Amino acid sequence: MNEVYETATFTKIKEACEKKEQEWIEKMKDQLKDNLNVGKPLRYSWFREKKFENKRLFYVMNEKTNKALLLAFGQKRQQQKVIDHIIQNKERYLTLIN
Repeated sequence: MNEVYETATFTKIKEACEKKEQEWIEKMKDQLKDNLNVGKPLRYSWFREKKFENKRLFYVMNEKTNKALLLAFGQKRQQQKVIDHIIQNKERYLTLIN
């Protein structure tokens, strides 16, 4: 079984979401515990997104340590900004799940 973590920022974002979005995020966490390879890879195999209606859940993963880290949940129009931020800070995020 895989381990799924959240950043403090992600937890705040999740708490501000609607109930149905929070429920979907919890389902995705359960899915990630079974299989880290859900979602669409974004430029790298360790960086993925999962769609929910007009929003995206962004996370990084490490198959060797069986860990995933949820980083962001936002609208499609924020997608490129979020992707750029995560890639710029990839060392920090990947260190957290190693």
